[in-house]
Amino acid sequence: MPKLKTHRGAAKRLKRTASGKLKRHKAYKSHILTKKSAKRKRGLRKAVIASPADAKVLERMLVGMK
Repeated sequence: MPKLKTHRGAAKRLKRTASGKLKRHKAYKSHILTKKSAKRKRGLRKAVIASPADAKVLERMLVGMK
């Protein structure tokens, strides 16, 4: 079997924390912002830890990254 390649799209969107968890940014912050409240937009700025359910799939996408 050949080596698995890193999914470059995922690699650009995710960062690994010191403990090895995956950090991601929230969606819905790119356009149509006038109807969204300031509180909602402020919450979308913050990065969050990827859920354990998604983490397994994301780990496989990032197989080449340390």
